[in-house]
Amino acid sequence: MKIEIAAAVLIGLGSHYAFTQITSPLKLQRTIALPAGTDKFDHFAIDLQANRLFIAATGNHTVEILDLNTDRVTETLTGLGKPHGLVWLPGNNRLYASDGAQGDLKSFEGSPLKQVKSIKLSADADDMVYDAHSRLLYVGHGGTDQANPARVALIDTVNQTLVNDLAVATHPEGLEIDNARRRVFVNVAGAAEVAVVEGATQSFSAPWKITRAKDNVPVAFDEQHNLLFVACRTPARLLVLDGDSGREIADLPADPGADDLFYDAELKRIYLIAGSGAVDVYQMGANKTVHSLGATATSPGSKTGLLVPAHHALYVGVVAIGGKEAEIRVYATR
Repeated sequence: MKIEIAAAVLIGLGSHYAFTQITSPLKLQRTIALPAGTDKFDHFAIDLQANRLFIAATGNHTVEILDLNTDRVTETLTGLGKPHGLVWLPGNNRLYASDGAQGDLKSFEGSPLKQVKSIKLSADADDMVYDAHSRLLYVGHGGTDQANPARVALIDTVNQTLVNDLAVATHPEGLEIDNARRRVFVNVAGAAEVAVVEGATQSFSAPWKITRAKDNVPVAFDEQHNLLFVACRTPARLLVLDGDSGREIADLPADPGADDLFYDAELKRIYLIAGSGAVDVYQMGANKTVHSLGATATSPGSKTGLLVPAHHALYVGVVAIGGKEAEIRVYATR
C-alpha cells in the first residue's frame, strides 16, 4: 500500500503544493458474513426502499440479495454465467444484470425476483449506467475479438428493447452519467481515452485522450464542479479532467488495481477501491483543489463495492481468501 499522505493538487495549476500526514476518514462500521462458497465480486446496486443490496457474485455465477435490515442473504439469483453490472430501477421494481459470459442483459421482476427478459448483446457485457431523463440504460459490451466488436448498447427500459449500439475503439470499462448536461462518459481503457455520448443525439463527440497514465478503468463525475475523475492502473493514478474539454488538470497517487470509483457530492469526497487491498479517499477542497485523505486497508482482490450516500456508507466486497469466507465490509463515511 502507498504511504498515507495528503497530496493536495491545485486544480487551476495542476501542481502539487502540500504534503501532510493524515488518516483516512473511513471507519469500519460492521462486517457482514456471506454464505459459504461466495467468492469474487463485481458491481453492486441498492434498493433504498426495501433496504436491499444487490451483489454480482461472479465467483459463483449468481446475484446475491442482501437484506440490510438483518444482514442476511434472502435471495440468490441463479442461471447467470458471469454477472458484472447491476442497476435497480425502483419505479419498475426491476433489476438489470449484465452477463459477460452469456453476452446478454437480463432483467428480473417480482417477489421473489424472477428473470422476465434477456436482451442479446455480446461477450463481456459489463458496466452500465441509467439515464432517468430518457429512461435509457447504457451498457458496455464486446471488444473480446473481431467477431465481438466493442460497443455501448442503449436499452429502452420502457419497452425493454435495444434501440442503439454505438461502436467504441476497445472494450468499454467504467461508465458514468452527467445528468445535468445529459452525457455519458465511457472509459475505453485499451485505447487510453474517454468516449463521451451526447444523450440528445445518441452519438459520440470527439474522444478525450488520456496521456498521464493508461488502463483507465473506473470513472466518477462531480456535476457541481464539472470535473471527471478517472482512475488508471498504469501507473496507479487518479486523474482529474475538465468536464468540458477533457483536459487533464491534475493527477494524484493511487493504490494499484483501481476497479471502482465514487464521488460523494455531499461530502465532496472521492473513493477509489483498489484490488491491491485498499480504499483511497480524496477530498475536494476550496478553489477546486483535490487532496488525498489517506487509504484504508481492505484485503487483496477486494476491488468493487458501492457508495450509498443515503446510508452515509461505503460497501466493499471482500473476497474469500486464506480460508476465510467472503464478506461485505460497511465503512461509515462520516
